[in-house]
Amino acid sequence: MKKTRLHYIVSTHWDREWYSSFQDFRYRLVRLMDRAIAGLESGRLKGPFTLDGQVVPIEDYLEIRPERRTQVEQLIRERKIIIGPWYVMPDEFTVPGESLIRNLRLGADMAHAYGTEPSKGGFVCDIFGHNSQMPQIFRGFGIRGAFLWRGTNQIMHRNLIWEGADGTRIPVYRFGKIGYCSFAFFGRFPFRTQGDFGGFSGWDREKGIQSLEEFVQFCRDTNDIDTILLFDGCDHQEWDEEVYEVLLEKFGEDSEFHFVHGTFDDYLDELEAQVDKIGTVLSGELREPGLENSERDQQWLIPGVLSSRVWHKQANWEAENRLTRWAEPFAAFANAALGREYPTGFLNVAWKWLIENHPHDSIDGCSIDQVHRDMMYRFDQARGIAERLTLEATQAFSASVAGEIGEKELRVNVFNPHPRDFTGVADLTLTFPNTWATFQEFFGFEPKPAFRIYGADGSEIAYQRLGQRLEAPIRAQQRVRQQSVRVALQLQVPALGYTTLAVKEAPGEFTRHPAVPGLATSDRTMENESIAIYIENDGTLSLLDKESGRMSYDLLTFEDIADIGDGWYHGAAANDEVFTSAGSEVEIARLADTPLMTTFRVRRWLSLPKVFDYSAMARSPERVKVQVDTLVTLRAGQHFVELEHCIENTAGDHRLRVLFPSGAARADTYLADSHFDVVERPIALRADNHRYRELEVDAKPQLSWTAVYDKKGGLAVVSAGQLESAVLDQPERPIAVTLFRSTRRTVNTEGEPDGLLLGKVRVKQYVVPLNGKPDRVALSELGQRQTAGLRMVQSTGIQVAALRAQREVSAEAALPPQDGFFRLEGKAVLSSAGIVNGALEVRLWNPAGKPHAAALVFGDAARYTTGWQVNLLSEPLSEPQPLYDGVFEVALAPKQIVTLRFA
Repeated sequence: MKKTRLHYIVSTHWDREWYSSFQDFRYRLVRLMDRAIAGLESGRLKGPFTLDGQVVPIEDYLEIRPERRTQVEQLIRERKIIIGPWYVMPDEFTVPGESLIRNLRLGADMAHAYGTEPSKGGFVCDIFGHNSQMPQIFRGFGIRGAFLWRGTNQIMHRNLIWEGADGTRIPVYRFGKIGYCSFAFFGRFPFRTQGDFGGFSGWDREKGIQSLEEFVQFCRDTNDIDTILLFDGCDHQEWDEEVYEVLLEKFGEDSEFHFVHGTFDDYLDELEAQVDKIGTVLSGELREPGLENSERDQQWLIPGVLSSRVWHKQANWEAENRLTRWAEPFAAFANAALGREYPTGFLNVAWKWLIENHPHDSIDGCSIDQVHRDMMYRFDQARGIAERLTLEATQAFSASVAGEIGEKELRVNVFNPHPRDFTGVADLTLTFPNTWATFQEFFGFEPKPAFRIYGADGSEIAYQRLGQRLEAPIRAQQRVRQQSVRVALQLQVPALGYTTLAVKEAPGEFTRHPAVPGLATSDRTMENESIAIYIENDGTLSLLDKESGRMSYDLLTFEDIADIGDGWYHGAAANDEVFTSAGSEVEIARLADTPLMTTFRVRRWLSLPKVFDYSAMARSPERVKVQVDTLVTLRAGQHFVELEHCIENTAGDHRLRVLFPSGAARADTYLADSHFDVVERPIALRADNHRYRELEVDAKPQLSWTAVYDKKGGLAVVSAGQLESAVLDQPERPIAVTLFRSTRRTVNTEGEPDGLLLGKVRVKQYVVPLNGKPDRVALSELGQRQTAGLRMVQSTGIQVAALRAQREVSAEAALPPQDGFFRLEGKAVLSSAGIVNGALEVRLWNPAGKPHAAALVFGDAARYTTGWQVNLLSEPLSEPQPLYDGVFEVALAPKQIVTLRFA
């Protein structure tokens, strides 16, 4: 009779930092690795040791044990230590999609550097839910299946099929009972007797074997294939030699089982061979809260991590966007147009710093304060590298534009990081030495620099002054004070390109342009061609969409409730008081009003409880004033209103959201962008929510936007990097965006201060009226624009000459005054563009549920002749195709991620 295979994997789930600091956990990691290596070398550990689906533990270990590098590399090459596919095991919802790809690519590259292939098992054992595109991402790396636990309540099936948003299907092993720690609880711990003061004091072989047999039977009963998986790898768990010897004895040759000590890849061989036996299919994102309250299953989704420690989420979002929107594409453009070296080494280091912040207990904001303080240093390193590389590339372009710069003249290059041409109102801050000519109004109350601005074609561009400020010298050798002037002007900037402005002194002139009528129509209203904004007495906004005639009311209402939770969960208090900004003290000021751009400031003081009183289990009767400033800006020709909040948070233990009633009363579902996807979710919570152990909450993930609409219209709110939003099940279907959660609880402590977020919290938002179904590409690109914006480089003739003398750019450089790298046409979203292993790679994705065509139109400087499709490892998927007139066309299937390579 054929024996049932019992497939055993020994591992550890290595949280790099969590309830202890990185260095504390690393001390334990070194001990764990020393013991595992000794077991492998002696033969006592007879099969491979799997290192939690990651590579970074090897790096951390070898930094302490450099003398063991040769030995460790040999064990890795012999597949006795299994690493990858991840560099670090991340969260799937609190980092952008491009980071997930770079993480897996870094893991693969480092595994190859160690002389091995990374594991092809998609190990995501402890991730707080799973996004809809992981099957496609895994397949793009040749990863054959997933091993997961959270986000699904399929408790009686160990083997499943997961179908991603694009239709990609992969086999799945779903851990049961206590997830990836089940073997520890039912196969390890019962052998030990508990001591009086914690820890283990003895050995109970009979009890242990009985528990182990019962657990194996449970696995057999819930298995869909003929092979049982025993995963021995709980949190920070070391190899248990005594239990391992019992396993070898218990499941030896006389056993009814065929015991195999192997790897995820070995198990996948058997899973794939029996995939026809699997009948249960999971679809899309996996975010079901925990249902059971029994020994059968203890999975928790843990949804509150989306909004904990938002400073870290914002820093992560900013750092990645500086890399993907600025540093990489403009370094690639400079390589093509100027022959500059592509800074691969710097970019690799920046990504490594950034990704080391992506383990789920780190980026999710659910660790101790020391962990999150360490994270900020890593963010600074990634951001600093990206900023310097961007400055180097953009300065090189500015210095390489043909033509000389006069003595009283500035060259201003404006850069557009987006794959579509920018046409609209830009605001720039120009800096002038005090030696430039000025003019004054009336009796000379305030000198104003006198200058004119000329575009790339030499024609004058009218501008509007938004404000100015006298700057003190910023360097010891700089004795001349400077004047900074903020201006608004109409600009056209090519996609992923630049335009050149000449700013010239105009002595003796009153350099003004017609400034009336401005967009303001009263002391509290403004309008452009398509929308009108009314600021009400309570500080809320009413918005008229002129195209549809539809009005939206009560926009910009703040809602504050208690939060007695932690980094994992928003804790709702039984004795809560819910405050809104209605009735709060309001101050409205107009800061700028021109025909191009108008800004109001709405200042409100929210009277909130100072803290949560845990002795009374109620919000404190003591009140503090929380100042909330919102800049409300409207530009000419723009079909959305811009908001910029600055909250001076002085209260603790609370959650602050901002509400935007959509008026889409008949909507039952809403849309939100996700990782290479736009997902549709029901507005109403599940009808049986009260029966769940873990309640479903209205707050769900987004990356940058949420939209709700019915046949009459609706609303979209773009809040790039604010990862939690909801559409409330109320008649007006308000969009609620979480600005922050302020909590004091941290794991294994009596409370720490940093999670309270006492200080300034800044958030940008766009409010977009909808006349029907939203344009998914346009909203996704608005999120990118909100984060990256435009950038300018200001140069003098002396600065350009110095760059040319230092050979930073060619002395014979003669770039045109306006140029672009490439332009994206069609219904696709750009994820990244940079040089990988010597060739340009461009990644696009289709957010729609139907096919779309797209095209890349390269500028003259690019000089690429062929393009082809590759997978996420840069391996070819198609034959090279020629570019005709610099154009490369590509068809994208529904929800498809496509990576293109050019030479």
